[in-house]
Amino acid sequence: AVAGAGLAGAPDVVATVTLSKALGSQGGAVLGPGRVIGHLVNAARTFVFDTGLAPAAAGAALAALRLLRREPVRATQARAVARRLYQGLAAAGLPVSPPDAAVVAVRAASPQAAERWAAECRTAGLAVGCFRPPSVPDGISRLRLTARADLTETELARALSVITGTAPAAGAFGDG
Repeated sequence: AVAGAGLAGAPDVVATVTLSKALGSQGGAVLGPGRVIGHLVNAARTFVFDTGLAPAAAGAALAALRLLRREPVRATQARAVARRLYQGLAAAGLPVSPPDAAVVAVRAASPQAAERWAAECRTAGLAVGCFRPPSVPDGISRLRLTARADLTETELARALSVITGTAPAAGAFGDG
C-alpha cells in the first residue's frame, strides 16, 4: 500500500507489515524513521513487554525478502493466483471477498461451520486457515486461503474442488 501510494522511501512514513502472509514467516514489523522506532521500542507496551521474533522467524522473513528482490514477479504471480482462486469460488456461489493481495477470505455461516469446513478440507488434504471469534468480530467467521506464486493450474483446480465440494457437508452456508 505504501509503494502503491508512491510513498516508499519517503522520510517520515511509518508502516506496519506482517511477516506471516506473503513472506511465510510469523509476526510483524514496524518500519519507519529511527526516532519513531526508538520511541516505540522504549515506550510502547507491546514492545516493552515483548521478547521479539524468534531468530528462525526473522531468518525466514529475511530469506523471503531476498527471494522477492531477486524475483519480484513472484508477488504479481501470487496476486494472479489469488484472483483465479477468487473467481473460481465466486463462480461456484461461495461468499468470497475479492482479494487485494495473496489472501482470499471465504465466509462461513457460523464459527462451528467454519471449523467443520476447515476440518473437511484438511481431511481432503488441503490446509486452510480458519478464523472465528474471538480472533475476528462476531458474525464474520471465515476460511482464509493463501495463494502461492508457484501454485500450478492442477493444484489450483484441486483446491477449488475441495473447497467447493466440502462446503455443503460442513454447513458452510447454514444448511447443516
